[in-house]
Order: sequence, then C-alpha cells, then structure tokens
Amino acid sequence: MPEPGFDYQGCLAACAQGQRQALRELYDLESARLLGVARRIVRDSATAEDVVHDAFVRIWTGAGSFDPSRGSARGWIYSITRHLALNFIRDGARLVPAGEEDEPVSAVSEQQPGFDLQVRSAKIFDCLDQLEPSRRSCILHAYVDGCTHAEIAQKLGAPLGTVKAWIKRGLSALRECMG
Repeated sequence: MPEPGFDYQGCLAACAQGQRQALRELYDLESARLLGVARRIVRDSATAEDVVHDAFVRIWTGAGSFDPSRGSARGWIYSITRHLALNFIRDGARLVPAGEEDEPVSAVSEQQPGFDLQVRSAKIFDCLDQLEPSRRSCILHAYVDGCTHAEIAQKLGAPLGTVKAWIKRGLSALRECMG
C-alpha cells in the first residue's frame, strides 16, 4: 500500500530537477515492494534486482515525462518496473547494459521501440479507470502490489471466490479495452 502522506508526484518532480535525495527516498520506500513485483514476474532474485535497478534508472531519467493526468505517480513507477520485467521475460536479455542509461521517456519518438510502450501504458490507465472499483482494486493488488488472491481477499474482506471472479472479469474487460 502507498505510504500515507508520501508525495509520490512531488518526489518525481524533484527527481526531474536532479535532486538525488528524492530518488533515494523513493528507493528506500518502494524498492522492496518493486523487487517483489519483479521477482514474481521473472522468477529469479538476481534478475529481479537487475530489473529494479533498471527501473530506477528509467524513473530517474524519465521523471520529467510523468503526466499526472494519465494516472498516479506510484502507478507509473510500478508500471515501469512491471514492463521492464515483462520485457526481460519476452526478450530474455538484460534491458540496460552496464554503464548505459536509457533516454528519458519524453525523448522517445514514434520510430523508437519504447514509443509503443508509452502509448500502451497510457491506454492501460484509461482502461483501468473504466473498471468497477472492486475489480480495479483486485487487479492492482495482484499485478502492482504482487499480492496473492488470498491476500487480496483478506485485504478487501471479500470471499476468495469473489476475488478470483473479479480478477478474471477485470482482466477480460482490460483485454477487450486494450484491443
């Protein structure tokens, strides 16, 4: 769950201005949870650590391109990590070679491979907004926070079967929306 009172959007704005302390605060607050998300996707601790490292490089270099009208700052951070982990699985290679940094997301053009990722990331936020709150909450707990169905059921005080149904229907609606 988000840290009460922590200003994720302000932290990203500070990162965009080159304030390393803001990145440190964000890292201290979220790195363990991001590692958990990455580990669940890539199924390897060392690889998950690489993914989280790469995610923080992207967060640092792309913080200026964060657009709050497209979703929450925390969601943006988790989305970067999840996309990098999924790309690792798909590509089977390290995403940011040692010593190299990606270009800021704002510098991505239609001809560059990351452009489609940026467009699809924006669309997923729109599609998530269209879901019923219970389904959206279940999906975010599962795919952003890395919770199991049982943990989600406990958090929401809902029966396990209901949570599973909400996730299944929510994912189906997201697939249809993302078309």
